[in-house]
Amino acid sequence: MIRLTWVQPEDLIGHELRQAAEDGRASGPDAERVREIAARWHAAGGHDAPPRAGASEPGAARLRDLAGELLDELAAVPSPLPEPSDLAGIVAACPSWPGAAAREAVDPARVLGAWQGRAAGCVLGKPVEKIPREGIRQIAEATGNWPIRGWFTAKGLPDDVARRWPWNRRSAVNSLAENIDGIPEDDDLNYPLLALSVLERHGRGFTTDDVAKLWLDELPAGRTFTAERVAYRNLLDGVEPPATATRRNPFREWIGALIRADVYGWSNPGDPATAAEHAWRDARLTHTANGIYGAMFVAAMCASAMVATSPEEVVRAGLSVVPERSRLHEAVRLAAADAAREDDFERVVDLLHERHGSLHWVHTVNNAALVAATLIHGRGDFTATIAGAVAGGWDTDSAGATAGSVAGALNGGVPERWRLRDSLASSLTGYDGVGLAELATRTQEMMKP
Repeated sequence: MIRLTWVQPEDLIGHELRQAAEDGRASGPDAERVREIAARWHAAGGHDAPPRAGASEPGAARLRDLAGELLDELAAVPSPLPEPSDLAGIVAACPSWPGAAAREAVDPARVLGAWQGRAAGCVLGKPVEKIPREGIRQIAEATGNWPIRGWFTAKGLPDDVARRWPWNRRSAVNSLAENIDGIPEDDDLNYPLLALSVLERHGRGFTTDDVAKLWLDELPAGRTFTAERVAYRNLLDGVEPPATATRRNPFREWIGALIRADVYGWSNPGDPATAAEHAWRDARLTHTANGIYGAMFVAAMCASAMVATSPEEVVRAGLSVVPERSRLHEAVRLAAADAAREDDFERVVDLLHERHGSLHWVHTVNNAALVAATLIHGRGDFTATIAGAVAGGWDTDSAGATAGSVAGALNGGVPERWRLRDSLASSLTGYDGVGLAELATRTQEMMKP
C-alpha cells in the first residue's frame, strides 16, 4: 500500500479539527457543532493530528469515507474571527496599508545578496529540519558550533547525540559542512524559481490561474507538501482557485505560501503594497487568512529590504500589510517587541514557544514571528539572523531561508563563509544548475514596467 502523505481524508481530519480550534470555530457560536463532529470521529476510532507525520498507519484507511464526510461538514462551519481572505477585505483591515509607490532604483548587490541569503539560510536549516529546538542546540554544542556560527557537521558528533537526534535523512547527504557542493534542491528554493517564471511568462499582471497552470506544467507533484499538495490534487480534480485553497485543506494557514513570496518583494523594491498584492494572487491558490497574510508579510518585507537601512524598517513594512486584528499581526508585533527588549535571544525564543507551542512546527504564525524576532535581534548581522531562525526549532530551512533573504538584501551580500558554489539544483525545467548571479539579473529585469 502506498502511504500517500498529506492528501488522504483520514490523515486530514485531525489537522482540520486542530485548525478549527485555532480559527475560533471550536469555541465560537458553532462550537457544539464542531464538538459533535469531533466526537463522531473519535468514536469511530479516528486519531488526533500527529505532531509531525504526514500519513496514518495503513489501517486508518477504513475511516476514509467518514473522514471525507466530516471534513466537508467542518468546512461548512465559518470562522468567527475578523480575518478576511479577499484582497479588498485585507486592505480595509490594515489601517497602515502603504500607499502606491514608484519602484526605486536598486543596487544589484542587494538583489544578489537576497538570493545568496535565501540559499544560505535554507541550507543551514536543512539537516536539522524536524529536530526540535533542544536537539538542535545539543548537536551544535557537541560539535563546537553554539552559538551557531557555521554549517552543521557530523564530524565529532558523539554517537549518543546522533542517535537521540538523527539528521533529516533526505538533507544530511548534501547540507552538512563536509558534503555541501553547490546549492541542493529544496522546495524553499523551487518556489522562488516558479515565482520568477510566472513574472517572466505573464508579466506583472499575472493571475492566480496563471500560477496554477505553471504548477501543472512545471512543478512535479512529489515536490509539493501540505497545502500545496492538497491544492495540486484539487486542481487535478477540476477544482478552480480559490476553492483549491479550501477544499479538504487543513493546511491552509501553514507556511507554504510564505515561502513562495520573496521574488514578489524583490521585484517591487520600495513598493510593499504591490509586492503584497502579487503575493496575494499567488497565495490564494493554496491558503486563506493567516496563510495568505504570511505571504504578504514576507513580500512586503522583501520589497522594503531592497532599499531599507534597518531590520526595524523592514518588519514595519511587513506588518503594514497584515490585518491589525489578525493572529499573525499580534504574534509578529509581540515577537518584535520581545526581540527589541531582551538581550538574550534564547529568552526571546522561550517566549515564542510559550505563546505558540501548540501550533504545528510548519504553521505560518509561529515561524513568521520567529523570523521577525531574529531580524530585529540580529541587528543586521547576517550570521546571527539566520542562526536565530534555525535555532528556534520550527521550520528550520524555511525560516532560515526567509530571514536570510531579508538580511542578505539589507547587507548587499552575505559573508564569505555562507557563500555556496554558484549552482542550484532543481527538478524544475531549465533551472537545474542555474547560478544565483543569473537569477539576480533576471529578477532585476522583472522590476521594469
